[in-house]
Amino acid sequence: MSILRFSAIKESHNRAPIAIEEKGRRSDLFGRNVFNEKKMLQYLTKDALESVKGAIFSGSKIDRKMADQVAEAIKGWAISMGATHYTHWFQPLTGSTAEKHDAFFDLLPDGTALEKFGGGQLVQQEPDASSFPSGGIRNTFEARGYTAWDPTSPAFIYGTTLCIPTIFVSYTGEALDNKAPLLRALSAVDESATAVAKYFDKNVSKVNATLGWEQEYFLIDKALAHSRPDIILTGRTLVGNTAAKGQQLDDHYFGVIPSRVLSFMSDLEKECTKLGIPVKTRHNEVAPNQFELAPVFEEANLAVDHNLLLMDVMDKMADKHGFKVLFHEKPFEGVNGSGKHNNWSLATDTGVNLLSPGSTPMKNLQFLTFFINTIKAVDTYEELLRSSIASASNDHRLGANEAPPAIFSIFIGSQLSSVLDELEGVSQGKLSPEEKTELKLNVVGKIPEILLDNTDRNRTSPFAFTGNKFEMRGVGAKTNCAKPMTILNTIVAKQLKDFKKEVDSLIDKKNLKKDEAIFNVLREYIKTSKRIRFDGDGYSKDWENEAKKRKLSHNRNTPDALNILTAKQSLSLLKEMKVLSEVEIAARQEVELEAYILHLQIEGRVYNELVYGYIMPAALAYQNKLITNVSGLKEIYGAAHKKFSEGQLTMIEEIAEHVVSIKKETDDMTEARKKANTMTDTKKKAMSYCNDVLPYFNEIRQHCDKLERLVDDQLWPLTKYRELLFIK
Repeated sequence: MSILRFSAIKESHNRAPIAIEEKGRRSDLFGRNVFNEKKMLQYLTKDALESVKGAIFSGSKIDRKMADQVAEAIKGWAISMGATHYTHWFQPLTGSTAEKHDAFFDLLPDGTALEKFGGGQLVQQEPDASSFPSGGIRNTFEARGYTAWDPTSPAFIYGTTLCIPTIFVSYTGEALDNKAPLLRALSAVDESATAVAKYFDKNVSKVNATLGWEQEYFLIDKALAHSRPDIILTGRTLVGNTAAKGQQLDDHYFGVIPSRVLSFMSDLEKECTKLGIPVKTRHNEVAPNQFELAPVFEEANLAVDHNLLLMDVMDKMADKHGFKVLFHEKPFEGVNGSGKHNNWSLATDTGVNLLSPGSTPMKNLQFLTFFINTIKAVDTYEELLRSSIASASNDHRLGANEAPPAIFSIFIGSQLSSVLDELEGVSQGKLSPEEKTELKLNVVGKIPEILLDNTDRNRTSPFAFTGNKFEMRGVGAKTNCAKPMTILNTIVAKQLKDFKKEVDSLIDKKNLKKDEAIFNVLREYIKTSKRIRFDGDGYSKDWENEAKKRKLSHNRNTPDALNILTAKQSLSLLKEMKVLSEVEIAARQEVELEAYILHLQIEGRVYNELVYGYIMPAALAYQNKLITNVSGLKEIYGAAHKKFSEGQLTMIEEIAEHVVSIKKETDDMTEARKKANTMTDTKKKAMSYCNDVLPYFNEIRQHCDKLERLVDDQLWPLTKYRELLFIK
């Protein structure tokens, strides 16, 4: 065993659980470090409080005078909590968060020191926009960009820094982040859904999209992680022979949580609770060293912020406990990867979940309206929704018989399928009193109030109805939820907008009653969106063939998936709903393709390093030992040595063949990379990396993994799966 690997394993085995003392009930800790409504009541004047509430609930602007009052209140609270700095906390197109810390400390002209923080610092700052991905919106010499306060997501204290959630826009007004388009999409779905909800309840004045994410992740010992350059540089193992025992016994899923991990989880939950993240569920996942954390659902914008904050807290807390947390969608070959299931619904300000049936036919009709419109929206824009979860890392997971396939379909269960089939048979036009009674009481009225236990689970479905919400299961573990949530809420907003136009038209022009008009439109939607509904095995080849017949898209890789962004239908949708301009869409496509290229470029370079710096030297060293052994046998036994060295000679040949192959494959991959790098067209360059560079990775890996099985364990330089995947 190499010295580095031995030292790493020894250090990992010496780890002991670390506990952070924090007394009190979890509910008492909740939101301690958040400037929430309770803190506002304590620190804000009545006028300032009303101004902030107006911004949160109706989107009204906060004037400068009120902003100064709010800033003074937040500063007083933050300093009382031990904060020394403040930052605008935003979500650039890198996929993570960004921050620049400034001290409250300032000097007056006479040299007097004081803590200063005004409305100007609260509302707006100016980071260097040229240093973040912009997709060509900003030239390098055009550095100006602005972060602007998002009052709908409360400020919080992280460490000794007051963090103010903000959007990030260019000097010319284009969004340079993931939050601004999400807020626009949430506004669009609020407007469209509220208008439709008023058909059933005139008191509804606002509809919020809600999100409950489920975060899957791996934990490995920090010392072992640092012995693997591929894990540190790419977030995954580029090589590694599958351990004899993996997940085949199903003994890890929901098993007893290891004590070190439980200690980490406990401290993580306490920190999250103080930050207002409502974490609730924790458990072992399917693969060894894989775990899951899930919160109570929240308003979507806040939920997105909390998920990004959680990942940062997890990273820091894991480090304190001697772990490295891995969010890559496929960090280990041969065991399940990680996703981030997005559970989405719509809730009114009157306390109604629009995707949960009620106890009366009218409430059931409301449920069916939003349920069927969501299905219709996904059917119309399934390819765009697929693009929202595309990334180089998620390509390893989608369709790998452990996650939903790259083909989008919707699972709704047999009970609701039966209801939709009956609705499909409803006659067009006006309904007789008997038909109305039959429809309302015997079809619509028989939907149970709680469907949570009446719809089975289909883990192969990318978009499944799970009782009172839709679960989007293809989102990658490290993906910013803002991306799929922006698209989902936009397409639903557009669909509800179109639905209301059709219903109102039937009421006005055909003289139909409201319920009759709704039934007529829903009936057609059920018919035209039938192709997207599928309750079977999404992994099967039969479904792939059937999906092709249904003309559903099957974009297996990121470059193909991202093409839809600049298609006429996408541009028209996002522009009409005022979510993204054509310039912003093109910029995002450019940024995503560039990210794809850079991820594969980095992995290609790491393969070079592993092959030439680690694997070939170890293989040749062991081969030399075998050659020495054969030479010694020949000296002793002469011509008869072949009887005793047949196995060694075979191994020498096998090692030689694999060494020759990995050298050739690595060199060819490098040349393919160099050729791709000469391309100036980003789309062509991404496709070249996908088609000409990426295939070499699996070839190189296969030879490396076979060498791992052949080479003496004491000479192998990289920490093995059996050492990485089982926490002691």
